[in-house]
Amino acid sequence: MSSESFADLGVPRPILGALAERGINEPFAVQRLCIADVLAGEDVLVQSPTGSGKTLAFGIPMVERIEAEARRPAALVLAPTRELAEQIVDELRSIAHSRALKIAAVFGGVGIHGQAKQAANAHIVVATPGRLEDQMERGAFDLKRISILVLDEADRMLDIGFKPAIDRIVAKMPRDRQTLFFSATLEGASGKLAAAYTRNPKRHVHEPKVEKAATEHRFFHLRHDAKVDALVAELRDTERGRTLVFVRTKRGADRLVKKLGNQKVRAVAMHGNKSQSQRRRALADFERGKNDTLVATDVASRGIDVEDITHVINFDAPEDRDTYVHRTGRTGRAGASGVAASFVLPDQHGDMRKIATDLGLHREFDAGPGFEHAARQHSRNGGSSGKSFNRNGRGNRKGHGSGNEGPRTYSARPPRNRRRRSRSRAGAT
Repeated sequence: MSSESFADLGVPRPILGALAERGINEPFAVQRLCIADVLAGEDVLVQSPTGSGKTLAFGIPMVERIEAEARRPAALVLAPTRELAEQIVDELRSIAHSRALKIAAVFGGVGIHGQAKQAANAHIVVATPGRLEDQMERGAFDLKRISILVLDEADRMLDIGFKPAIDRIVAKMPRDRQTLFFSATLEGASGKLAAAYTRNPKRHVHEPKVEKAATEHRFFHLRHDAKVDALVAELRDTERGRTLVFVRTKRGADRLVKKLGNQKVRAVAMHGNKSQSQRRRALADFERGKNDTLVATDVASRGIDVEDITHVINFDAPEDRDTYVHRTGRTGRAGASGVAASFVLPDQHGDMRKIATDLGLHREFDAGPGFEHAARQHSRNGGSSGKSFNRNGRGNRKGHGSGNEGPRTYSARPPRNRRRRSRSRAGAT
């Protein structure tokens, strides 16, 4: 199956030519799994992470199934973020043009009138749910002729709270449409949504394992007030290149950028409260290397497809296994080496060790600086991690500063001078 080509999958010559011009000659695993089914008109459920090639997995057959003479818009792709919507349009534009099709993006943060005109004239519309509803309420276009619906990163759209909007949007489409459902998971709420929107779908699961050979996974066991100093130490590593730092909240991203600036480390934040021009500028500076540190939330990071990210740092712990895989999958791509570092607070010990063990990273977790102290404290607390992830690891802070909680940081690095320690303690996140 690994030798199967795009032509073997039924991809026509015009699209093959457009792909070849971009140097794309062999399909990725997720593309081999589902292109033939989509070309055959089947609904599909596909579990696949970001960066696996899923955009072309639905884009290639979607473009082939739409005729240039079709009434417009004929296909709709829903995505959770502006960045992902833009990325999808950029990825599909050349193959759409090979079939004389027009494609347009619909998302917030840009002029609504020009966007409406382009979308009404496009065969394929790629949209975020909120702005799409705005445009439909204005009467810019309708969805009565949609023959193909794609829900990309459906799990994240649910996380953001887009389900009511998605329900309203889908209700305005023909029932006999073809639906392509892509998500990092097909369980729970995502599975229920998939069942509601598809008919006799073909199910495909592409779940690549964490590539330990390409990515070095590090775990730092430390206290909350040591996180900023630990991050600064990592960012001052002369061997690092582009670095993506993950935090859980938009406010936390802004605060962390400010704290890094106070320590003469330049970084920029990227999250949903930033204007579209600010987000584009931040991403462009990151891609060009003008700024080598990007602090982002999980939602805002969807759509960031930047090559040569050497380091991913989980400043705030991921909430689950899928989030860990999604975050750390941004480095160590295409055979390049990378570093994935995670800061683990005492009351996150149990949850993070479960994630590491599930991914075969338990040895790396146990070898991390400060592990023995963290393990002892976890044991004294009865082995319960509580709800630490929801509270950003700040639970069970009784007695803080009393000197009974062990060392302030569990890093193997030598302690910094008193002045630096006092400054970080006063400005800890």
